[in-house]
Amino acid sequence: MAVELERLRGTVATNFAEVKGSLAVLVEQSNRNKEDVRQLREDTEKDIGELRTEVESLKRGRWPMPTIGVLAGVAGAATGAVALFAR
Repeated sequence: MAVELERLRGTVATNFAEVKGSLAVLVEQSNRNKEDVRQLREDTEKDIGELRTEVESLKRGRWPMPTIGVLAGVAGAATGAVALFAR
């Protein structure tokens, strides 16, 4: 009986050690995943900031459509007036 009990104790101790090792691996992977997510979030925020800056500079450099429409209308009216009075 004592021998069986000692063998059972050894088996339980071995299994607990295996579980403990597996948990340590899982904790390490979890910590690594947290760090990867944090780094990805930082990189994404940085990229989004750069894109916002680029979009704002493109917005400042564009021609507003109403202005282009007015210029095209004035040019058309001037061309028509010149053609009308040139006859």
